[in-house]
Amino acid sequence: MTKRVVLIGHPVAHSLSGAMQQAAFDSAGIDAKYELWDRSPMALADAITELRGDDFLGANITIPHKERVVPMVDRLTDDAHITGAVNTLTREGKRLIGHNTDVPGFKVALDKLVGKQKMPRHAVVLGAGGGARAVVYGLITEGFQRIIVFNRHLHRAEGLVKHFGRSASHMELRAMPWHESIIEAELSKTKILINATSIGLTTDESPIPAEILNGDLMVLDLIYAQTRLQRDAKAAGAAVSDGEAMLLHQGAASFTLWTGQAAPLDVMGEALATARAGGLRSAEGEPTGEPVPAEPAAESSAPATDAVEADDAASGDAG
Repeated sequence: MTKRVVLIGHPVAHSLSGAMQQAAFDSAGIDAKYELWDRSPMALADAITELRGDDFLGANITIPHKERVVPMVDRLTDDAHITGAVNTLTREGKRLIGHNTDVPGFKVALDKLVGKQKMPRHAVVLGAGGGARAVVYGLITEGFQRIIVFNRHLHRAEGLVKHFGRSASHMELRAMPWHESIIEAELSKTKILINATSIGLTTDESPIPAEILNGDLMVLDLIYAQTRLQRDAKAAGAAVSDGEAMLLHQGAASFTLWTGQAAPLDVMGEALATARAGGLRSAEGEPTGEPVPAEPAAESSAPATDAVEADDAASGDAG
């Protein structure tokens, strides 16, 4: 019987995970099909119930469901429990286990960005969704001592900080208002800037003005496309990386969880590159039909956008 793995999100039409995971199954000789399920929040519980059938190996979960799915599974791994977000499901009999492979995927991407330099200990994170949670937890476990989170809706950033209160008790984790002057001041104190919002995926916008970027920064944009933020950061002399490494490695971790086999990274990377060259961009971070209203001018210097605050700009289609 052909096994099934599904990506559950809303929307999922332009997912990159499909091409990547199907190539991996085919290369490994595994009789499995990777499907895209566009399910609204109202339909999520029924979709999760369906996954308990014997024909499923598991699933990937993407926006806007990574946090919503948490109470619907039977057990959470440590990364999923601590982040409060799930991007991969596996089955143990009829039981569903929630995992978060965004965390190890992010760590690979961070290591590739920093390279042979000494790992910094201060970071600025833009966004407060499921992808940002994986980023912040990854930074905490990498030994960062100061992490500042900005989100257009401050209460979401404050909620993220509160969520990690215990695991971040040894360091400074703070939420700050989305003001250009405050962001600029924090960027002058840090080496690492991570964009975990969807701003720049579907429009030529940047979450922050080019003039507040500097050449000392290392910028990781979780969006896979070449965004305005990435172009502006390169022009300022900063080291820049997009979300492809995180997508690839979170997907590889998911593949191993489903199959018990080492992921064929080369095959997955080639399939990912081909899909990107063909114009596919992940559905991660794209609008879900509930636009985020622009903040009043006094509250935000950022341009108005219809993009959802990245529940995961590109922390992998799954993640």
